[in-house]
Amino acid sequence: MTFLSSKTPAGILALILRVVLGVIFLYAAWIKLREPWALFAMAIDSYQVLPAWAVELVARALPWFELLLGVLLVAGVWRHVPAAAASLLLAVFFGLMVRAMAKGMEIDCGCFGPGDRLSWVTLLRDGALLASSLFVTARAFRQRDWNRSQAA
Repeated sequence: MTFLSSKTPAGILALILRVVLGVIFLYAAWIKLREPWALFAMAIDSYQVLPAWAVELVARALPWFELLLGVLLVAGVWRHVPAAAASLLLAVFFGLMVRAMAKGMEIDCGCFGPGDRLSWVTLLRDGALLASSLFVTARAFRQRDWNRSQAA
């Protein structure tokens, strides 16, 4: 089935989007890791959804998870796993951002370090990232299933 080939326009687009998403996750992780974790914790806490102990845990662990996710996306290792994880993570981020906007909260989104104010621009950016990630995820699972059917 040539539709699933990386040589088709959809396959090339999925490859480009996967690498771009990976680089974005690497950049987001780098920004957060070079700053004191407490700054990121303040951004997380401003959403008012987690208890204090969970805010600290997320602030310390999430940048490392984003780093791992970025490496796996760029490398193309286990394509369906990091793609699905990125989609889930971006869906949670997007949902929290929409909730904060609906409540009229004027906060930093926390996406790319301190000073990244939550706005319609950040919603559009993260919505585009989520849509891209969902496309990459769908392609990765279709490719995996197609490869399995060819091996049988």
